[in-house]
Amino acid sequence: MQNKDLHIHTTFSDGVNTPEECVVKAIETGLSEIGFSDHSYISIPSSIVYWKGAEFEPLYKAEIARLKAKYAGEINILCGIEQDYYSDHPAEGYDYIIGAVHFIKTNEAFVGVDEPEDYILRNLKYFGGDIYTFAEEYYYRLSEVVEKTKCDIIAHFDLVSKYNERAKLFDENNTRYVKAWQNAADILLKTGKPFEINMGAVARGIKTEPYPNPNILNYLKDRGAKFILASDAHKKDNIAFRFDKY
Repeated sequence: MQNKDLHIHTTFSDGVNTPEECVVKAIETGLSEIGFSDHSYISIPSSIVYWKGAEFEPLYKAEIARLKAKYAGEINILCGIEQDYYSDHPAEGYDYIIGAVHFIKTNEAFVGVDEPEDYILRNLKYFGGDIYTFAEEYYYRLSEVVEKTKCDIIAHFDLVSKYNERAKLFDENNTRYVKAWQNAADILLKTGKPFEINMGAVARGIKTEPYPNPNILNYLKDRGAKFILASDAHKKDNIAFRFDKY
């Protein structure tokens, strides 16, 4: 079992618990290291909000520093950030950066990727009504996420499939879909950055398997990818979720 969890969200973005509540839970779980990765600020015209205002950043850093000192000797605490592809606020002064794509920018709108089936279907109008164009646009941006965010870790590779259990939205064996993720994977593999095995959607009962799906995971493994387990916890009880299975 991996004895650390570096993808945790708190009340500083869209998490339920405070950082200190998460630290206490991590100690109870037996972890030796915990890393906070609240969402970066993005100033975009959207009703979907994962982050607080930019003014919260110094408060966030100060609180993590306080906890690091308070719990020294019990657990190592890192201050990270989940930096979005479209964030216009630089990720500076962090212990590490997780790079992610949560939106696709079109000429008319910012369309969320991490959204339920009805939202995706309603917004396919921005992609000519074609779900595979939507997926291709997502993976095109994901292929650039290391370059754009300067991240140390690549988040939830196939996030676009979050609400696609039992192929509700599209066929993950479709040649266009496979070509799109393979192109992104090939580019990201060259960076040498680790990919998450992300348990977030499983913990919330949305998916039965973590990101990336087995086909993508095996493709990455066969090409020498590095991996890191990530709970993507948005509440303390999901910290290190099912890490014992890997």
